[in-house]
Amino acid sequence: MTFTLHDVRSRTYKARDAWWTVFLVDPLAGRLVVTTANRTSITPNQITWGAFVLGLGSAWCFLRADWPWLVAGAAVYHVSFVLDCMDGKIARLKGTGTVLGGWLDYVFDRIRVLACTVALMWGQYHATGQDIYLFLGIGVVFLDMLRYVDALQIAKVRRQMRRTLRQAYEQSVSAGSAALPASLLHEDLLHGDLDNDPDEISVRLTQAVDLQKEFRSRFSWYPGLREWLREHRIRTHLVSGIEFQMAVFIVGPLLGAVVPVTIGAAALLLLFEALIMYKLLLSSRDLNRALAAIRSSGEPSVSGTPAG
Repeated sequence: MTFTLHDVRSRTYKARDAWWTVFLVDPLAGRLVVTTANRTSITPNQITWGAFVLGLGSAWCFLRADWPWLVAGAAVYHVSFVLDCMDGKIARLKGTGTVLGGWLDYVFDRIRVLACTVALMWGQYHATGQDIYLFLGIGVVFLDMLRYVDALQIAKVRRQMRRTLRQAYEQSVSAGSAALPASLLHEDLLHGDLDNDPDEISVRLTQAVDLQKEFRSRFSWYPGLREWLREHRIRTHLVSGIEFQMAVFIVGPLLGAVVPVTIGAAALLLLFEALIMYKLLLSSRDLNRALAAIRSSGEPSVSGTPAG
């Protein structure tokens, strides 16, 4: 079977991704995936190992400390990240993904960040004698760990919120006190017999209840921005772990400004993490109102737009 660039885009690109990946990685990685998938027998795990080795090579360049080596380290790091994006795309394209491959990808990412952080900051400390690089090294490792742990927990909380909403509706139905919200009685939203498929009803209810209503009411400009970003496959979390890594290991070394770029990127990462927490807080209020509506009247106020 011959794969095309359209196949790669439609079958392997994420619906929403980091803007760095969308603009600076996918255009190259997608074309490399086409060539690799059609003309070689290279496996996703082999690409994962290649990305890991290049990541260690980037760390070695950073350890040399001089600006030309910093530039080389930044370039090698970007190539390493391109390969890191390719392994998953080839796995999805060919259907050859494995649990081991996912584990290797995650572990190697963390080791690469740790190795490059230690090499970059120790190299600069050794060259300049400035203690700030040691503190920055600790900060980068901590923020990288915080971001990934936080992302997992936020996803878990959001799933739990939907699960709670669904359970409340099902309990209300069992008690004979809930009515199906009118907004769900729309031809485009119905698939099958409502009377014979209560699970479908409860699933569609949890998808339809707006758990970002209060956030959007406070920031009226947000829906327009979100739609524009979605049209370009960019997630609204504009400074995430990926952008933070690229700032520290690519932008800072290229500009010869490791300290200010790292501090600035860290501040932006913390700002966006705080915004996520604030958004989650407002969503919890929307959830409580929806639960109260289900329990009191059986018909919560819903929106046809799924929360995202």
